[in-house]
Amino acid sequence: MNTFYATLAGGALALALTVSAQAQALTGADVDEILNAARGYGSATLTTQANGDPQITGKTEGISYQIYFRNCTDNKKCEDLNFYLGFLDVKPTLEVINDWNLNKRFSRAYLDQDRDACVEMDIDMVKGISAEYLDSQISLWTLVVSQFADHVGYKK
Repeated sequence: MNTFYATLAGGALALALTVSAQAQALTGADVDEILNAARGYGSATLTTQANGDPQITGKTEGISYQIYFRNCTDNKKCEDLNFYLGFLDVKPTLEVINDWNLNKRFSRAYLDQDRDACVEMDIDMVKGISAEYLDSQISLWTLVVSQFADHVGYKK
C-alpha cells in the first residue's frame, strides 16, 4: 500500500512540476526577461522600433546587433524574435554569402540593397519557450555573429 501512495505522490509531483514549467514559459511579451538574457552575453539596451514594437540593441565581442520583436499585438504580445546583424561597408561577394548559407545552419545570410553583408536568425515564441532554450539560442547567436564577422572579413 505504501508503494502505491508513493507512486501516486511522485506522479502528482511530476505533473505539478510539468504544469509549473509550462506556466513559466517565456513568450514575446516577456521583454525584460529576454533583455536580461541578452545581457548575459554582452551589453544590451531596450529601444523601440518605429512602429512601437520593442527592440533590443546589443553588442557582443565589440559587434553590434539587433533583436526585433515581430508579429506583435498592441506592441506587447509578440510572436517571434528576429536576430539581425548588418555590416555597413562590408561587401563580400555573392559566392562568400552562398558559402555561408551552404555550410552553416540556423541562420541565413544575404547582401542587402547596398550589397552590405547581413545575417539573421529567428525564434518562434508563439507557444512559449523555456529560459534555458532562450539562453541556448542567444549563445548560438553570439557564435553566429563571431563566425559571420570572420567569414565576411569584418575588421573590428
